Amino acid sequence: MIYREITKAVQESLFKGKVIIVYGPRQSGKTTLVKNLMAQYADDYVYLNCDEVDVRLALSDKTSTELQSFIGTKRLVVIDEAQRVENIGLTLKLLVDNFPEMQILATGSSSFELSNRISEPLTGRKKEFFLFPFSVGELSASSSLTEVKRRLDDFLIFGLYPAVVDSGADRVEIVRELATSYSYKDVLAYQDIRRPELLEKLLQALALQIGNEVSYTELAGLLGVNKVTVESYVRILEQAYIIFRVGPFSRNIRNELKKKRKIYFYDLGLRNALINNFNPLSLRQDVGALWENFLIVERLKRMRNVGIFNNIYFWRTTAGREIDYLEDNGGILSGYEFKWSKANFSAPKEFLANYKGSSVKLINRDNYLDFII
Repeated sequence: MIYREITKAVQESLFKGKVIIVYGPRQSGKTTLVKNLMAQYADDYVYLNCDEVDVRLALSDKTSTELQSFIGTKRLVVIDEAQRVENIGLTLKLLVDNFPEMQILATGSSSFELSNRISEPLTGRKKEFFLFPFSVGELSASSSLTEVKRRLDDFLIFGLYPAVVDSGADRVEIVRELATSYSYKDVLAYQDIRRPELLEKLLQALALQIGNEVSYTELAGLLGVNKVTVESYVRILEQAYIIFRVGPFSRNIRNELKKKRKIYFYDLGLRNALINNFNPLSLRQDVGALWENFLIVERLKRMRNVGIFNNIYFWRTTAGREIDYLEDNGGILSGYEFKWSKANFSAPKEFLANYKGSSVKLINRDNYLDFII
């Protein structure tokens, strides 16, 4: 059993008068997490799986009396895949307002469905957590740093979904199943996607551009649609926890890049499945892009798992000087350049000159664990 870093924070938030919500992609381990928590309450819990039709109906548009009749009087009430319940926000509000002795713990794999529907009803009544696929930090805590280093190539090729990390020779099949069945499931089920094939083509185009600035106008031309459609689909894919955006940093220095953004994947296994490339790193042309995506998402996992919310950016000038990744912590800028090879690197002088007190560090295979653990 690999210990999930958010477990302690979730435990410490229980029975304090708020609904606990755990977001995250499907198959990231949310159900395992909540069942481990349930085990601490003997028989004093009820588990409701909203993939079941009768459970969804029992929780949808009901009075508090009807909800109590269905749920009972258990201390801990777990509502798994809560985004599948109509008007789930109102249901959760009724439960937390009328039964303060209960702890309601909900999970959701679709932020666009669950968070949009609960934001207003649960204002001031909720605490949210995000569960990523495994982090390198979580794996190192359960095994050893030596073992983690040994598996680095696998992480960049097959990703870090629990089912993949725990599997053997059938990793390619598992990753492909995750990419096709689970990643699209919520998107297609809850959004008005009129052209599913366009969604797949957009994902493939984004998969080929990790590490590069992305232009919605260029993507629109490539896909034969308008820019507004591309923006809408990118937003949906973000809300489904498949991709995330990193914007350019600027404080109005005239030659800094301001409009484009970079897009990365929460899991590299899914990314590689989209372009059908599971070749070893020695045979690939995209190792640098994989390395950059891997380090940024693992850094993001590290920060989110311990409750750090630094703003993140990249930096580039119109002349081509760049820094792969920036963190802004209360106005203090920390820059990082990522190199897979043992290349030399010198920080851009114009960046250090314009942003006094900032720093830029090279991250390579010698020191990457210090950056992500």
